[in-house]
Amino acid sequence: MSALERPARLLVGTVSAVRARRSAVSAVALALTLVVGVGYLVFGSLGVNPAAETMRVRVHLADSGGLLAGQNVTLRGVPIGKVESVQLAGAGLVATAVIDAATAVPADGEVRVASLSLAGEQYLDFRPDRDGGPYLADGAEIAVERTSTPTPLWKTLSQLDSTLAQVDPAQLAAVVNELGVGPEGPEKLADLLDSGIFLASTLDSVLPQTVSLIRDSRQVLGTVRDLAPGLGDFAADMNVALTGVEAKSGGYVELLNAAPGTLRALDALLAQNSPNAAALLGNLGVVADTTGPRVPAFREFFFPTERAGSTLDAIAVAFHDGGVWGLVNLYPRYACDYDLPRRPPSLPDFPEPYLYTYCQDNDPSVLIRGARNAPRPPGIEIPGAPPPGEPADRQATPTPIGPLSLPLTFAGPPLPPPPPAPQR
Repeated sequence: MSALERPARLLVGTVSAVRARRSAVSAVALALTLVVGVGYLVFGSLGVNPAAETMRVRVHLADSGGLLAGQNVTLRGVPIGKVESVQLAGAGLVATAVIDAATAVPADGEVRVASLSLAGEQYLDFRPDRDGGPYLADGAEIAVERTSTPTPLWKTLSQLDSTLAQVDPAQLAAVVNELGVGPEGPEKLADLLDSGIFLASTLDSVLPQTVSLIRDSRQVLGTVRDLAPGLGDFAADMNVALTGVEAKSGGYVELLNAAPGTLRALDALLAQNSPNAAALLGNLGVVADTTGPRVPAFREFFFPTERAGSTLDAIAVAFHDGGVWGLVNLYPRYACDYDLPRRPPSLPDFPEPYLYTYCQDNDPSVLIRGARNAPRPPGIEIPGAPPPGEPADRQATPTPIGPLSLPLTFAGPPLPPPPPAPQR
């Protein structure tokens, strides 16, 4: 017996047995086909997986938006579960979504009821703002503030009816008649519709900014409405003012005609005095640099900022009732004695001043007003005791002698000769 004879006999015997029992074999084949088809529909098409883990999330909605139990739950459009139920709860509804536990759904973002087409086919779509955690867990609650539903058809038709109610049929008929006058009417209407579509798409791309503009405009227009009486008074006053200006228009014309000559004369005056004006401005700059830091002292003399009354105020108080009034104190007042060498006042010399002249008595009850209390520019040191190692009687550095210096010799500079005596 060859090697192929035994398999061939087995195959022929099997075929003969199946042929003899072909009715039973056909029934078993049909049953297997039915089981495979049902399994494919349940596990393949319907996505039923008894072994899969799920979680339930409660989504609070203001209205259903056409959402029903059994519809899809998606994550950015990708199916991840089913809507188990939609039930009334207080002032809104609660949709229970059964989601595959293996899908990580971020806990923030918007949840909305969307439609596949105008015919309906609503589904619950999760639109998170990010991809990271935290994620939704079993029993999570989505607040109604984070949900949205599509505008129902009845509301759209109602708003469309309100819009059409504002259209005047007579004006619309006039527009249609104008479009039908020439052969270019259909093209014009097509351009008009295309422009309207472009405008609507542009406004849709900037919808948040458009809504904000409308909201702000409402506030502005409300404010203008509240100010309407004041604006009316302002308009009346402006009418009176402009009427007066109109009455004097001749004088304004004469003024404008004379302005060129006046400006030319002013320009010539500035041209003639420009060298002197430059020197004057330089001198004024020096004066400003000198007096600017001493503004506190000027304020004490003219306009006091810390005490009631200035030096000029004190002088002005003495003049009243047609006379000059004053107070005389017969008692001697305390005076500070500076501990420095004294020169005889009869000597006609010109010594340099001492650097450290200050009152050593710090008692506030007897301290006289002097350089220590005088206002001074910021950063200027207040006179006081000499620094360590400095003599108390140090004098200022002698003034350098220049070509324009006036020599101060003993008893004063030489005087010019006296003029000759008059002849008699």
